[in-house]
Amino acid sequence: MTQTPTRDIPLASADGGTRGVGGDSARRRGSRAILAVLAFAGLGASFMQTILVPIQGELPELLNTTRDNTAWAITATLVAAAVCTPVAGRLGDMFGKRRVAMALLLLQAVGAVLAALSNDVVTLVVARALQGMAAGVIPLGIAILRDVLPPRRLGSGIALVSATLGVGGALGLPLSAVVAEHLDWHALFWVAAVIALLAFVGYAVFVPSSALRTPGRVDFVGVVGLSLGLVGVLVAVSRGGEWGWGDARTLTLLAGGVVVLSIWGVIELRVQDPLVDLRVSARRPVLLTNLASVAMGFALFASSVVLPQLLVLPRATGIGLGLTLTVAALVLAPSGLAMMAMSPVAGKVEQRWGAKVLLIIGAAVLALAYGLALVFHAEAWQILVVNVVLGVGVGLGYAAMPALIMQAVPGRETGAANGLNALMRSLGTSIASAVAGAVLALSVTTAGGVAGPSEGGFLLTLTLGLGAAVVCVVVATFIPRPQADQADQ
Repeated sequence: MTQTPTRDIPLASADGGTRGVGGDSARRRGSRAILAVLAFAGLGASFMQTILVPIQGELPELLNTTRDNTAWAITATLVAAAVCTPVAGRLGDMFGKRRVAMALLLLQAVGAVLAALSNDVVTLVVARALQGMAAGVIPLGIAILRDVLPPRRLGSGIALVSATLGVGGALGLPLSAVVAEHLDWHALFWVAAVIALLAFVGYAVFVPSSALRTPGRVDFVGVVGLSLGLVGVLVAVSRGGEWGWGDARTLTLLAGGVVVLSIWGVIELRVQDPLVDLRVSARRPVLLTNLASVAMGFALFASSVVLPQLLVLPRATGIGLGLTLTVAALVLAPSGLAMMAMSPVAGKVEQRWGAKVLLIIGAAVLALAYGLALVFHAEAWQILVVNVVLGVGVGLGYAAMPALIMQAVPGRETGAANGLNALMRSLGTSIASAVAGAVLALSVTTAGGVAGPSEGGFLLTLTLGLGAAVVCVVVATFIPRPQADQADQ
């Protein structure tokens, strides 16, 4: 049964057309406005991931606490995003994607205001957790696109909103650096609050409600089980480098998280309305796409660890370029523009050759970028070029994965399925952070009186990123082409 939207903005109809009052130009304007709001909300959510980077080293002094304590401000955002993303997707399928996305944007705004008023580490950690929950806005936005865009525009729309996962961080980093350099650090969060509130208003005004719902009840056991399991694994992975991989805290959290997730999986298979439909997730197209997402997430973040350090480390190290954080951020920012520029290209490639080919091309471009980085990393312009190529690969690859997922799952499960896929990408970045951190920490040497990772450590990390991109290509080649009725099964 179909419900008419509350505003004069069309929804995509089952036959690929649109419905609503007004002509084709009005429908196009409505679609563009919806897409702009979804992309802006995605940019704001991903911006939260890098907002603290410019002042991360200063936080212990600013908050009068230890470095170990301030690290939780980063970890809390990561864990909250990973836990909330699949849960938000499922709730969106049940109660409305627009409604859940708006709730997340309010939490993001509250977290930003709380952080702007904070002067102690506990308050900041709580605020950062609230901000991290907004990561679910991106997969929800992608799922909304299936409801509101005609098929001919769906590919480029997915590409644009998917790209915000990287664009927000790439463009937000120089913005954060400039604000932190010239204003009080609390101003960063007032900016974040304004962004969240503007996105909320945009949703309220331009994004229509969809009548598509998944009946059932909230799987509270599934929510608690997934949350506990992910918290254990992700905290162990993110803090293991500091605590030590043989530390009792690391081993206990990691083992406990794995055990809880295993039990959770068994329970989910027996629940009538599971949080995550593991049977659908086990379908070959979904499973292989999620595995490719882990590999691409790893490939993306490996470069994010290496390239900024190469730019800012002192020249005395023999490998660093000695740039300020603001200048380094400006060198890295064009990759975000490259990701965004790829959205119309990705849409055309996906429409002509399919999402599988698009993913293979994106991963291959990523591999090319890492190959270039292994040879050319001695000048800032070389890193700029490498990072732009990386942005092209990520823009193409991130556009392909949601398209592959939505081709393989029923329309009533797009929110949950995209949330799980986003979780897989987050898992890849978390693993990359831990592995790259361990590799670089083990390679630290002193050159010219300055301690820092060696060139060998950087090259090994880049090689691992290259390997992850190649794995993504290989996995993607085995993803079966979608059947005509596959998503409705």
